[in-house]
Amino acid sequence: MAADPNTTAKPSTRPSERVSFASLTTNNLGTVRKLNSVLFPIKYSEKFYKDILAPEVEEFCKLIYYNDIPVGTVCCRIETKDDQGRLYLMTMGILGPYRCLKLGSQSLEHIITSASAHAKPKITKVYLHVQISNPDAKRFYERHGFEETGIEQDYYKKIEPRDAWILERKISPSD
Repeated sequence: MAADPNTTAKPSTRPSERVSFASLTTNNLGTVRKLNSVLFPIKYSEKFYKDILAPEVEEFCKLIYYNDIPVGTVCCRIETKDDQGRLYLMTMGILGPYRCLKLGSQSLEHIITSASAHAKPKITKVYLHVQISNPDAKRFYERHGFEETGIEQDYYKKIEPRDAWILERKISPSD
């Protein structure tokens, strides 16, 4: 029997399948750009793409692979104030057909583990913005220990709604 060309293939969940994270390089930056264009409603600047290649964020900016197929990205930046560090999760996205495989959870745990091990600066929290029209994303982060600390009015300049929840999770060496 022939496969129906009108159906969308869903990834299976056999134990032989695997998730891996690759550091971003100039060679795979085109893949990151393409994924971002599909995953997010805004176009990122050249500065964004230059910044995510910086050596100091290598552990926090990754291409997410499922069985050697690029299916998502996570990009963070380190912010330092008074020798205290915090990690800003700028973007994290997984292609729709792969979201049921807990790849977002694995990616977030990778970031949190890396943040808790980071020494200079010592990272004390991870924070991010979630558009207020995306309660599913907010619930996802809350399931992973993030708490709402406020709403930033007019955070998004080019998309509606413009407001965003601010979510944060404190980091300790045991995370």
